Amino acid sequence: MTVTADRPQMLVTEFEELARHADRSIEGARLEFINGHLGGKAVPDGDHGSIIEWLTRVCMQQRPELWLDSHQGLVVESYREGRARPDGSLVASHAFAGAGEWADPTPVLMVVEVTSYDSDTDRRDRTDKPRAYAGAGIPVYLLIDRDTCEVKVHSRPDGGRYETVQTLPFGKEVALPEPVGITLETEALKNWVR
Repeated sequence: MTVTADRPQMLVTEFEELARHADRSIEGARLEFINGHLGGKAVPDGDHGSIIEWLTRVCMQQRPELWLDSHQGLVVESYREGRARPDGSLVASHAFAGAGEWADPTPVLMVVEVTSYDSDTDRRDRTDKPRAYAGAGIPVYLLIDRDTCEVKVHSRPDGGRYETVQTLPFGKEVALPEPVGITLETEALKNWVR
Protein backbone atom coordinates (compact mmCIF):
# COMPACT_ATOMS: atom_id res chain seq x y z
CA MET A 1 0.00 0.00 0.00
CA THR A 2 1.31 3.47 -0.83
CA VAL A 3 1.19 6.08 1.92
CA THR A 4 0.46 9.70 1.04
CA ALA A 5 0.59 12.73 3.31
CA ASP A 6 -3.19 12.56 3.80
CA ARG A 7 -3.87 8.85 4.17
CA PRO A 8 -2.83 5.43 2.93
CA GLN A 9 -3.81 4.91 -0.71
CA MET A 10 -4.35 1.45 -2.09
CA LEU A 11 -2.87 0.83 -5.51
CA VAL A 12 -5.22 -0.50 -8.16
CA THR A 13 -3.08 -3.63 -8.55
CA GLU A 14 -3.43 -4.28 -4.81
CA PHE A 15 -7.17 -3.79 -5.06
CA GLU A 16 -7.49 -6.21 -7.98
CA GLU A 17 -5.54 -8.89 -6.08
CA LEU A 18 -7.71 -8.38 -3.00
CA ALA A 19 -10.91 -8.48 -5.11
CA ARG A 20 -9.83 -11.75 -6.79
CA HIS A 21 -9.04 -13.31 -3.41
CA ALA A 22 -12.37 -12.18 -1.92
CA ASP A 23 -14.28 -13.49 -4.94
CA ARG A 24 -12.68 -16.94 -4.56
CA SER A 25 -12.82 -17.10 -0.76
CA ILE A 26 -15.96 -15.34 0.44
CA GLU A 27 -19.33 -16.29 -0.99
CA GLY A 28 -21.15 -13.25 -2.37
CA ALA A 29 -18.19 -10.87 -1.90
CA ARG A 30 -18.14 -8.14 -4.54
CA LEU A 31 -15.53 -5.45 -3.97
CA GLU A 32 -15.27 -2.07 -5.69
CA PHE A 33 -12.67 0.70 -5.70
CA ILE A 34 -14.32 4.07 -6.36
CA ASN A 35 -13.08 7.57 -5.61
CA GLY A 36 -10.06 6.08 -3.84
CA HIS A 37 -12.29 4.09 -1.47
CA LEU A 38 -12.43 0.34 -1.08
CA GLY A 39 -16.04 -0.75 -0.77
CA GLY A 40 -18.16 -3.82 -0.86
CA LYS A 41 -21.49 -4.34 -2.51
CA ALA A 42 -24.17 -5.84 -0.33
CA VAL A 43 -25.25 -9.34 -1.20
CA PRO A 44 -28.36 -8.82 -3.34
CA ASP A 45 -31.68 -9.89 -1.87
CA GLY A 46 -34.46 -11.62 -3.81
CA ASP A 47 -36.26 -8.38 -4.64
CA HIS A 48 -33.01 -6.90 -5.98
CA GLY A 49 -32.64 -9.93 -8.23
CA SER A 50 -36.26 -9.65 -9.37
CA ILE A 51 -35.67 -6.04 -10.43
CA ILE A 52 -32.62 -7.02 -12.51
CA GLU A 53 -34.58 -9.91 -14.05
CA TRP A 54 -37.47 -7.58 -14.91
CA LEU A 55 -35.14 -5.00 -16.45
CA THR A 56 -33.28 -7.67 -18.44
CA ARG A 57 -36.56 -8.89 -19.94
CA VAL A 58 -37.69 -5.36 -20.84
CA CYS A 59 -34.36 -4.57 -22.50
CA MET A 60 -34.35 -7.82 -24.49
CA GLN A 61 -37.95 -7.30 -25.65
CA GLN A 62 -37.33 -3.77 -26.90
CA ARG A 63 -33.69 -4.08 -28.00
CA PRO A 64 -32.91 -7.79 -28.65
CA GLU A 65 -29.46 -6.91 -30.02
CA LEU A 66 -28.44 -5.71 -26.55
CA TRP A 67 -27.59 -7.55 -23.34
CA LEU A 68 -27.85 -6.43 -19.72
CA ASP A 69 -24.69 -7.95 -18.27
CA SER A 70 -24.84 -8.32 -14.49
CA HIS A 71 -21.35 -9.69 -13.87
CA GLN A 72 -18.74 -7.60 -15.69
CA GLY A 73 -16.54 -5.23 -13.69
CA LEU A 74 -15.70 -1.89 -15.30
CA VAL A 75 -12.68 0.40 -15.25
CA VAL A 76 -13.93 3.84 -14.22
CA GLU A 77 -12.23 7.04 -13.07
CA SER A 78 -9.06 7.60 -15.02
CA TYR A 79 -7.70 9.80 -12.22
CA ARG A 80 -7.91 7.19 -9.46
CA GLU A 81 -8.12 4.08 -11.62
CA GLY A 82 -11.44 3.07 -10.09
CA ARG A 83 -13.12 -0.28 -10.47
CA ALA A 84 -16.90 -0.70 -10.28
CA ARG A 85 -19.26 -3.66 -10.47
CA PRO A 86 -22.58 -2.29 -11.71
CA ASP A 87 -25.73 -4.29 -11.09
CA GLY A 88 -26.11 -4.16 -14.87
CA SER A 89 -24.25 -2.88 -17.94
CA LEU A 90 -26.29 -2.56 -21.13
CA VAL A 91 -24.08 -3.41 -24.11
CA ALA A 92 -24.27 -4.92 -27.57
CA SER A 93 -24.35 -8.70 -27.37
CA HIS A 94 -20.84 -10.11 -26.87
CA ALA A 95 -19.32 -6.64 -26.29
CA PHE A 96 -17.27 -7.99 -23.39
CA ALA A 97 -16.01 -11.09 -25.20
CA GLY A 98 -12.30 -11.43 -24.49
CA ALA A 99 -12.38 -8.83 -21.72
CA GLY A 100 -10.79 -9.60 -18.38
CA GLU A 101 -12.35 -9.11 -14.98
CA TRP A 102 -12.28 -5.31 -15.42
CA ALA A 103 -13.42 -4.14 -18.86
CA ASP A 104 -13.09 -0.83 -20.65
CA PRO A 105 -16.47 0.98 -20.35
CA THR A 106 -16.44 2.30 -23.94
CA PRO A 107 -19.10 -0.12 -25.29
CA VAL A 108 -21.47 0.47 -22.34
CA LEU A 109 -24.67 2.34 -23.27
CA MET A 110 -26.11 2.34 -19.75
CA VAL A 111 -25.15 1.20 -16.27
CA VAL A 112 -27.77 0.21 -13.71
CA GLU A 113 -27.66 0.25 -9.94
CA VAL A 114 -30.42 -0.93 -7.62
CA THR A 115 -30.10 0.43 -4.11
CA SER A 116 -29.49 -1.98 -1.28
CA TYR A 117 -30.69 -1.54 2.25
CA ASP A 118 -27.29 -0.76 3.75
CA SER A 119 -25.64 2.27 5.30
CA ASP A 120 -23.28 2.88 2.37
CA THR A 121 -25.95 3.18 -0.35
CA ASP A 122 -26.28 6.95 -0.14
CA ARG A 123 -22.61 7.72 -0.77
CA ARG A 124 -21.96 4.83 -3.13
CA ASP A 125 -25.03 4.79 -5.43
CA ARG A 126 -26.17 8.42 -5.24
CA THR A 127 -22.84 10.27 -5.11
CA ASP A 128 -19.68 8.30 -6.00
CA LYS A 129 -21.03 6.15 -8.80
CA PRO A 130 -22.73 8.92 -10.81
CA ARG A 131 -19.42 10.81 -10.79
CA ALA A 132 -17.40 7.75 -11.74
CA TYR A 133 -19.77 6.66 -14.51
CA ALA A 134 -20.03 10.19 -15.94
CA GLY A 135 -16.25 10.51 -15.80
CA ALA A 136 -15.96 7.26 -17.76
CA GLY A 137 -18.30 8.71 -20.42
CA ILE A 138 -21.10 6.16 -19.95
CA PRO A 139 -24.11 7.78 -21.67
CA VAL A 140 -26.85 6.76 -19.19
CA TYR A 141 -26.84 5.84 -15.50
CA LEU A 142 -30.12 4.33 -14.29
CA LEU A 143 -30.60 4.28 -10.52
CA ILE A 144 -33.53 2.27 -9.22
CA ASP A 145 -33.87 3.69 -5.74
CA ARG A 146 -35.81 1.35 -3.48
CA ASP A 147 -35.51 3.72 -0.50
CA THR A 148 -37.31 6.61 -2.20
CA CYS A 149 -39.37 4.45 -4.64
CA GLU A 150 -38.00 6.48 -7.55
CA VAL A 151 -36.21 5.90 -10.82
CA LYS A 152 -33.39 8.36 -11.51
CA VAL A 153 -32.13 8.64 -15.08
CA HIS A 154 -28.77 10.38 -15.37
CA SER A 155 -27.71 11.35 -18.91
CA ARG A 156 -25.47 13.67 -20.91
CA PRO A 157 -22.15 12.99 -19.15
CA ASP A 158 -19.78 15.94 -19.07
CA GLY A 159 -16.51 15.23 -17.32
CA GLY A 160 -17.28 14.14 -13.78
CA ARG A 161 -21.04 14.71 -13.75
CA TYR A 162 -24.25 14.11 -15.64
CA GLU A 163 -25.85 17.30 -16.93
CA THR A 164 -29.38 15.87 -16.89
CA VAL A 165 -31.04 13.94 -14.06
CA GLN A 166 -34.70 12.99 -14.37
CA THR A 167 -36.45 11.63 -11.27
CA LEU A 168 -39.77 9.80 -11.52
CA PRO A 169 -41.75 7.83 -8.92
CA PHE A 170 -42.33 4.11 -9.36
CA GLY A 171 -45.45 3.65 -11.49
CA LYS A 172 -44.60 6.32 -14.07
CA GLU A 173 -43.43 5.59 -17.61
CA VAL A 174 -39.70 6.22 -17.97
CA ALA A 175 -38.21 6.93 -21.40
CA LEU A 176 -34.51 6.13 -21.37
CA PRO A 177 -32.67 8.53 -23.70
CA GLU A 178 -30.53 7.57 -26.68
CA PRO A 179 -28.40 5.62 -27.19
CA VAL A 180 -30.58 3.35 -25.03
CA GLY A 181 -34.02 4.17 -26.49
CA ILE A 182 -36.04 1.92 -24.18
CA THR A 183 -39.27 2.77 -22.37
CA LEU A 184 -39.89 1.35 -18.90
CA GLU A 185 -43.35 0.82 -17.43
CA THR A 186 -42.27 0.96 -13.78
CA GLU A 187 -45.47 -0.12 -11.98
CA ALA A 188 -43.91 -3.54 -11.29
CA LEU A 189 -41.13 -1.96 -9.21
CA LYS A 190 -43.65 -1.30 -6.45
CA ASN A 191 -43.72 -5.08 -5.82
CA TRP A 192 -40.04 -5.22 -4.88
CA VAL A 193 -39.62 -2.66 -2.11
CA ARG A 194 -39.93 -3.00 1.67
